[in-house]
Amino acid sequence: MLNRVGISLDEELLKQFDDLISERGYNNRSEAIRDMIREELIKKEWSDAQSDKTQVGVAILVYDHDAHDLSHKLMHLQHDSHDMVISTTHVHMDENNCLEVLLLKGKAKDITNLGNTLTSTNGVKMGKLVPATTGERL
Repeated sequence: MLNRVGISLDEELLKQFDDLISERGYNNRSEAIRDMIREELIKKEWSDAQSDKTQVGVAILVYDHDAHDLSHKLMHLQHDSHDMVISTTHVHMDENNCLEVLLLKGKAKDITNLGNTLTSTNGVKMGKLVPATTGERL
């Protein structure tokens, strides 16, 4: 069952929101708002300190493979957490830069710690941890 709710927004904020959802291909505001709510609920699920539930996440790294010892450091970090690393994909973006995508599985706090360690490693140009969920609580 769907419930209807109303919200009040000033004109400029609503215009920016409409532009954003149009760029992202949403058909209507409701779908965009539902996705935003789901995203926040996933963040809450991951930050729930009471949960020892197994989670899955994706770590995304972009780095210069020629940076001093960086590839070696990243590889060691992954091996040190081999029980959480399900799979990795390594892509050569150009002659210097690599994209690495890691699928991670374990406790949310452990995945978050590994993701933060990997993305904050000196020389990583871009890093992001994306939490995933089965959606059973959404």
